[in-house]
Order: sequence, then structure tokens, then C-alpha cells
Amino acid sequence: MSRPVIGIIGNSHLIHDTYLVQGAGDMNMQAVRDVCDAVPVIIPADPAMIDVDDLLCACDGFIFPGGRPNVHPEEYGEAETEAHGTFDRNRDRLALPLIRACVDAGLPILGICRGFQEMNVAFGGSLYPEIRDLPGRDNHRMPPDGTIEEKFAMRHTVTLTEGGAFHRLMGATAIQTNSLHGQGIKDAGGRIVVEGHAPDGTPEAITIADAPGFALGVQWHPEYQAGLDMVSRPLFAAFGQAAAAWAAGRRMPARRTG
Repeated sequence: MSRPVIGIIGNSHLIHDTYLVQGAGDMNMQAVRDVCDAVPVIIPADPAMIDVDDLLCACDGFIFPGGRPNVHPEEYGEAETEAHGTFDRNRDRLALPLIRACVDAGLPILGICRGFQEMNVAFGGSLYPEIRDLPGRDNHRMPPDGTIEEKFAMRHTVTLTEGGAFHRLMGATAIQTNSLHGQGIKDAGGRIVVEGHAPDGTPEAITIADAPGFALGVQWHPEYQAGLDMVSRPLFAAFGQAAAAWAAGRRMPARRTG
């Protein structure tokens, strides 16, 4: 049987400041290939290019990865400020309804960094424009200097809800993660269940209440060394298993009646 297809929501950027392209990080694609045992496909983050219903038919799961642009604050009822950074309104217009459609259908999704924030906004939540500016909060941003290994190094503990989905998946209530984000959850959306916090209280792991399928989001970047890391591997493996189960159900022939 062919492997499941996992769509990775792309990020728009310019080559040589002139040529517009859609791209996805090699780390995410390698995690899909090696740990999920699935086929990675880059999805253009633009509703003018592709329809949500077509995507639901084409893919067996979706990763909503990190990206430099942030979710526009208008999506959660706030005015744009300089602190909110740059935006990609096309990705907003595709990702937010796609998240809701996937959850309704039970199609597996995994949100990473911006994708974690998109999941919150998709269900009515809001975001802080800059975590490090809040009293008592740490700087969660990527270190400005150093090698890739140093940028993605373990930065802090995430404490998980005992008995929650992440605890069952990881087999622990405390894990070590990297940290490469500026924004974070302000108000949790109506169906958002926060199951993990950094030491300063920043939400780091979420699930969707009553979701019929796999619907997890993490504020860190598990794609780094996903095949080796003791936290990343079970997360991607479980996501891949959910996508394979979805694919198997989709490919089953219709039962004849009469």
C-alpha cells in the first residue's frame, strides 16, 4: 500500500528579492519522510491557488509549520502595530479555515510554532505580539548568533498536564524543548486545551477539545533532529500513524448493498 500524503503549508518568500516562491523547510520534509513514513507535499499558502475542499481530498494530514510572518491581529480582533512584525495574509486566509475544516472532518493536523498560533486563532484565541516584553516572561526568540545546532539547542522545560494527550504520548510530565518564537498565546480559543507550559507560564502545547482526529500543536520546533530527539520522534510518529489510518479509511472500497 502507498504511503500517506502529508501536506506542509508553505511560506511565501522572494528569491533574489524579485522572484516569488512557496517553500517548506527541509527539516519538516525529512521528519515526514523518515519519522511519519509519509510523502511530504508543499502546499501553496494562498487560497487563490488551491481550495480547502480539494486539499481535504488530496492529503491525509497537514503540518502547519513555523514561518517568519505572523498571523495578522485583525484575525483576532486587534489592530496592527509595529510590534506585531510582518504578515502573510494569504497564509492566514488558507490556514485558518483549513485548520477548522480538518478538525471538523477528523483529518490529522500538527501545528508547529506559527502553526500552533494559527490553531489558537482559528478557534477564537488571541496572541501577544512579543512575549519577551511581558513582565516576568523570558525571551523565547531564536538566539541571533551561532550555528544551527546552537540555535535549535534545548532551552527550557515544558511541564505537561498529567494524564493529557501529550503526557500519554511522551510518557513524562516534563520534557526539554528548543525555543524559537517571539509571539505566543494571550487568550486561548474556545476549544483550545493548553497541556504544556514553559517555566515562565507561556503556553507550549495544545490540543483541540472534542476533536475527532489527531489535532496537536506545539510552540517549539520538533522538526529539528526529529528522528533522534526523544520528544520529537513520538510526536511525529503518532502523527504519521494517524495519517496512515486516515489514508487507509479513505482508500477502503465502498461496501456494496443489496
